[in-house]
Order: sequence, then structure tokens, then C-alpha cells
Amino acid sequence: MDTLLNRDKPEVRLRAFRAIDDPETCYKFADGHMRVLTNFGIENITSSKNAWITNPAVFVVIVESLNRERVYGGARIHVAGGTEPLPIEDATGTMDPNVYDMIRTYGMQGTGEGCGLWNSREIAGYGIGSIFLSYAAIAITKQIGLQSLFALCAPYTVKLTENLGYRIETRLGNNGTFYYPKLDLLATTMIYTDLKDLCTATEADRAAILSLRDNLSIIRTETLRRKEIIIHYDLEIPYLERWSLEETIENLVRSDYKNRTKPGTHNMRDLNIQ
Repeated sequence: MDTLLNRDKPEVRLRAFRAIDDPETCYKFADGHMRVLTNFGIENITSSKNAWITNPAVFVVIVESLNRERVYGGARIHVAGGTEPLPIEDATGTMDPNVYDMIRTYGMQGTGEGCGLWNSREIAGYGIGSIFLSYAAIAITKQIGLQSLFALCAPYTVKLTENLGYRIETRLGNNGTFYYPKLDLLATTMIYTDLKDLCTATEADRAAILSLRDNLSIIRTETLRRKEIIIHYDLEIPYLERWSLEETIENLVRSDYKNRTKPGTHNMRDLNIQ
């Protein structure tokens, strides 16, 4: 049985799955994410809304205790063409409607958004939220079939995100920036267009992501700033035979984001996604 985390050398599992295949863990993710946001005085993040739990085009990477009882952090990938718009569309669409056409254009080849990244105070300082979750999220995009990935980043994460291979999408907002989620906070739109070869990442980050992509189930001792953490990587997404990127893209084609009158109210629940 798991005990409290060993602060000298914590041991956790980093697991990937499709949201609809594990709703119980998704609710733990949502509760933990909301507590972190509330601690920062933020309550209107579009990616924190819980409709994603029943969206069949959402994939989750979770940091949990080895017995799966406690959740310490996580991240998500939303694929364009699911039962709801991407969070970045709801967040920025009223400020720059061009985001809808951009998502639709990239979506024809398979695009999505990395969002909902968080970690609890219990695991802070070990690189989970800043490094290892990001590596894992990018690594699983090959299984999903994505060619590109969007993200909406806080200023202090832009450089890190660029090191991973993202680039600022200057065609949106004010050279890529928006005031979000509050008027006194700035967010930057990022896009990753080389998920296959990862050539835009730094050499070290590219090697780390490729290593995870080639070794989906592995136990490693990771080190960041002389702090060590043991991570049981479990990144092979189960039940992928039930997933079809082609059908999801077809749903995107049939949808019409441009006719949406209000972000977050676009209803695609009647589309055929399983």
C-alpha cells in the first residue's frame, strides 16, 4: 500500500488514457486542478470546465500514487473534432475569431491542444508540472495520430514551451498574445507543427521525448536541480482500437464553428463519435 510521498525521493506513476475510459480518475484530476486554480485566484479557465470528461476526443496524462488512489497532477490533449470546441477556441474566439478557421485548417490533418497542466504542492519542485508531464503529453501524440498541437501559455512558461518545440502563433491576437484568463494576465498562443520529427525542440528535449515515445512503459529515476523522483511511465494508451482520428476529423468537417453565437455553447453532441 502506498504511504505518504517520500520527499527525498518520491515515487509516482505517470499514466496515459482516454478520458471516457476512466471517468473516476478524470474527476480526481478535475478536483485537483480546480484547487490549484483557486489557490491562484483563477476560476474562469475554459480548460478547467468538466465537460471534457465525457468528450471522446480527450486524452489524459495523470500523475498518481502507485495504488492509483491519489492524483498529484496531470495534463490533457483535446483533439479538434470532439464533442466540444478546443479550450483555446472558447478562451480567445470572441477576441479573435480567426482562431476557428485556424483550428479547422490544421484539424484537417489532425490537430489538438495541450491544456490543463497542473501539479499539486505535494509534488512541486521535482519537474513534474514543468518538464516530465510535457514530455509525456507530446510523446503520446504519435499514438493519437496528431500532426500539430496548440497551447495557451502563461508568460513564464513560453521559453520552456519553445524549448519543447512549440512556436508562438503570431497570426492570432496581438502577435500571439491575449489578456486571459483575467485582464491583468497575459497568455501566449503557441503551436507545435513538427510532432513527427520534433526538429524544433532543443536537442536535449527532443531526445527525452523520443525516448519516451519509444519506451512507453518504463521506470526511471528523473533528476531536476539535484532533486530525484522515480516515475513509473505507463504511456501506452489502452483501448486505442476504439479510437478513430479519421472519424473525429469528419466530425470537425461537419461542424461549423464560425456560426457559433457564443463560445462554449456550440453543441456537437449529436455527432457520431464513439
